[in-house]
Amino acid sequence: MTSGSFTRSPSPARARKAFLVASVALLVAVSGCSSNKKSVSASDHQRTGYASEQALQDSIHYWEKRYKNNPKDVKVALNYGTALRHAGRYEQSLAVIETVAATETKNRVVLAAYGKALASIGRFQQALTVLQRAQTPTTPDWRLESAMGAIHDQLGNFSTARDHYDKALLQAPGAPSVLSNYGLSYLLEGDLASAEGYLREAAKQPGADSRVRQNLALVLGLQGKFSEAEAIASNELSPQQAAANMAYLRTMLKERGNWKTLKKQG
Repeated sequence: MTSGSFTRSPSPARARKAFLVASVALLVAVSGCSSNKKSVSASDHQRTGYASEQALQDSIHYWEKRYKNNPKDVKVALNYGTALRHAGRYEQSLAVIETVAATETKNRVVLAAYGKALASIGRFQQALTVLQRAQTPTTPDWRLESAMGAIHDQLGNFSTARDHYDKALLQAPGAPSVLSNYGLSYLLEGDLASAEGYLREAAKQPGADSRVRQNLALVLGLQGKFSEAEAIASNELSPQQAAANMAYLRTMLKERGNWKTLKKQG
């Protein structure tokens, strides 16, 4: 992406948000195109129970075969749809899970999977409705609260998103995925200092995965703290890829002109 993508922003605040979203998206894209010491895709598989890309593909093939034999089996359909989503095959994942959700209208596990599948293709309002149906006041699930918070962030409803994260943290204090989402919420709003604080806290928690640390490196880089950002990124990526990411951020900040000016104008 070139700096031309940002030339027609109607306001400094919107320009700032577009810049931040693009920074997140393009840093991930850059990371995914190289042979990483710990690649972005490997991090995702570890976080979701897949040790490698091959393990994920093996899982898809296994569940696909069982799904074709019995597409009405709820467990099989959910496992197949979830594996497809982790592989980035979002439309197909939604098609599989949506079929099950049509009959399992009160199954909380199915509704949760359906909501996540909807969110993965950008159908945020519908995803929220489904996730709210899956949540119950007597036995709330903190993962659903965090998922709803992430959707509200995508919609620009930052205060509502953080209300959901607060509820999630009451149920799961110190959960690194929730703290990371909290940090990304501030990142999307343009408050990099607060984003850094939450991401540092997330990275210290037991169970924090590579994506959390890469998010922290991103936020540090966006503030011009390149040495620390590169040091963190080098533990997650190859030294060459970490350096390439920092070079990319330097270039992007330079193309945007003066980052501090944008912040003052917001």
